[in-house]
Amino acid sequence: MKSLSRAELERALSDGKIQPLYLLLGPERYLRDAAARAITNAALATTLLREFNETSFSFFSDDVQSAIAAAEQLPMMSDRRVVRIRDFSRLREAQEELLISYLGNPVPSTVVIFIADELDKRKKATKSLLDRCTVVDFSPLKDTEAKTWVKMRLKELKSTADEQVISEIVRLVGTNVQTLFMELDKLTSGAGDTGLITLQLVEELIGRSRELANWELTDHLLAGNRKKALETLHRLLEDEVEPLMLLGLIGSNYRKLALGKQILMQRGESQVFKYVFIQPFKQRSYLDTLRRADAAKLSHSIQLIANVDLAIKTSQATPRLQMEMLVLELAG
Repeated sequence: MKSLSRAELERALSDGKIQPLYLLLGPERYLRDAAARAITNAALATTLLREFNETSFSFFSDDVQSAIAAAEQLPMMSDRRVVRIRDFSRLREAQEELLISYLGNPVPSTVVIFIADELDKRKKATKSLLDRCTVVDFSPLKDTEAKTWVKMRLKELKSTADEQVISEIVRLVGTNVQTLFMELDKLTSGAGDTGLITLQLVEELIGRSRELANWELTDHLLAGNRKKALETLHRLLEDEVEPLMLLGLIGSNYRKLALGKQILMQRGESQVFKYVFIQPFKQRSYLDTLRRADAAKLSHSIQLIANVDLAIKTSQATPRLQMEMLVLELAG
């Protein structure tokens, strides 16, 4: 297996070093899809009839035979053709051998780009993909990487923000680049002609809406309302909130509730907010929740959240499925 970092891939493409097989692997979809476009553009840079030399397939709707047939076609009035293939979760066992056979003898004039959030290690084709392809990892960005990307994007938008503001944006939004992209566009519009993004603007446009949605989910969980809890979960996930980040927020809420419950029982209502920071607009609702909450159930819920955190990090089922199962259990 040959692995490249994102920066190494960019340099290789700039030098005209294009491989016949790529595997873009990981959940960071915005950067992953940008890399797929960059590979395609580099491979077809001199092509006049691009539309005849570029094809995409999804194993949700297309079969392996069609994808392999496209990869085996010679390019039309071009040095290369590009085939992109997604959605390996639907690859049937009976079709794996066709894919494995192609990976063992790829057509030199075709660039095949395999794109996946993750691979099922039980499938035979997985080992062949990892062995034969140039693999580029698109794991979630670390905070420092996300801050660097935010600075770059703000420069493109002709907007400015200091280090504290950038750190707060990443803290609230997370490191998913697609979500950061959308939120930075929103903040830039809010900044107007000055282009200056302040902490106050971040709180107004991002902080309150995210915190409300996050607490809304916790409220539904504690109320045992599975339907509303799942609806809120799906809304957050569709808004590109990373499952691990959302899990961390839920865990933080439950730990705040457990601490608040202990203080409420031992010292009374007046002492709660000396130990637990809650935004003023949420304090009354938080106290109402504390009164209803059961201390033993909160403790059990925190353990369930820790179990799911471990399950996601060790790739047991998909993060989305793990979150859905957790919500159903917490709201039970």
